[in-house]
Amino acid sequence: MINFDEEIEKFQPSPEIEQAEDVIYKNDMTDISDILRDLLKGNKEN
Repeated sequence: MINFDEEIEKFQPSPEIEQAEDVIYKNDMTDISDILRDLLKGNKEN
């Protein structure tokens, strides 16, 4: 049987994942909510 507490104590996050998180969070990308917000704003101005 798996001892989850023991496994969690052994867990070490991958450095590549932390680097990827930094890049993702620092990158200001347009997502679908930004596009919809701009479209709705454009309709209200007309």
